[in-house]
Amino acid sequence: MANARSTVMRDFAKARSADPKPITGKESAVELLQSAFPAFVGRQERIGFELMQRSMEQDCTLFVTLSGAMTPAGLHQSCLLPLIERGIISALTTTGANLYHDAHRVIGHALKEINPNAGDLQLRLARVIRIYDLGFFEEVLLDTDRLFSAIIQKPEFQRKMTTAEFHYLLGKEMAALEKALKVKVPSLLSTCHKHAVPIFVGAVQDGSIFLNVVKLKRLLGEAFKLEIDINDDVYAMAAFQHYARHHYSKRLAVWMLGGGVPKNYTLQGEPLLDQILNVRTDGFDIDVQFCVDPVDNGALSSCPASEGHTWGKVSAECVEANSVYVHTDLTAVFPWLTHALLSDSKMKRAPRRLMDKLGEALAYLDKDVQKQRKFLMSTLTYEGINAPAKKRG
Repeated sequence: MANARSTVMRDFAKARSADPKPITGKESAVELLQSAFPAFVGRQERIGFELMQRSMEQDCTLFVTLSGAMTPAGLHQSCLLPLIERGIISALTTTGANLYHDAHRVIGHALKEINPNAGDLQLRLARVIRIYDLGFFEEVLLDTDRLFSAIIQKPEFQRKMTTAEFHYLLGKEMAALEKALKVKVPSLLSTCHKHAVPIFVGAVQDGSIFLNVVKLKRLLGEAFKLEIDINDDVYAMAAFQHYARHHYSKRLAVWMLGGGVPKNYTLQGEPLLDQILNVRTDGFDIDVQFCVDPVDNGALSSCPASEGHTWGKVSAECVEANSVYVHTDLTAVFPWLTHALLSDSKMKRAPRRLMDKLGEALAYLDKDVQKQRKFLMSTLTYEGINAPAKKRG
């Protein structure tokens, strides 16, 4: 008890004082974050920023997850595109919806700020579709469906592929379209293609781009050969993480912008390696999450890093010193934190260009899986399930 008391007292004495300076209006974004956010969600926000800085200072390969309706809100334009252009984001996991809605602006359609209490029955009569306080005409969806239907029929799409490969090809097509239309602000798809940032979609069938794949398959039958290989998709995510763990700085960071499928789809690469494939890994070294959900309802969207550690998703070091759950609306804080981060000219690097290394990453993981083959073969049976049937008589 005495030792525990002295440890607490020593740590308390070293703790930072909650003593912000008066705001003058002359502070930089970084100075304000360092001084004026000593407690509660504000402190979470400050720590989140410090871990974002640390991710770059340690040259981590950075995996970012994006859920919610963030491209309709323009968060990709304000934040993600600049972070990708600076080489900060190495891989992205998002929803099909975020990639689909991003295309609206490319083909000339506007998303408008509307009153969320205007009346949904009236909006439906006017054929206006609402995403909380954003709106657009139904024709925007129909036009975007025609766009993706036309693109996906092209010969290069007529094969089995992962979501990362699928979206890389879509990014190439979107880049050509943007050039032809003289689009000033590129899409997320084309920007990721430019910098070879893989885009994974863990529930690809739960989005309108794939709904057009369904339409094409039913209309064109065997002539339409696109197929998403979800087995190879999950393996590719793990391969990128394993490759990054043993190359570059050998440090991994994850920034989770919201929860949902994108969060878990990215994190599950680590237990796939460690628990399923018996390939040693340590989990992510830095964990930053922005989410509005409570942490006590068992949802994957909101589970903190310490819970993820029990699954092998993040390291012990991460839990102890490199993790924060910022309990807030992403749209309220992430543009501000991105501004603060990018105000430092040192926050840039050459992009990892992981898509260029896909084959190398797969071969690297294949080699380590083969080393475990004998043990892994022993995991394919279960007593009472694989036992030979007893003869009757």
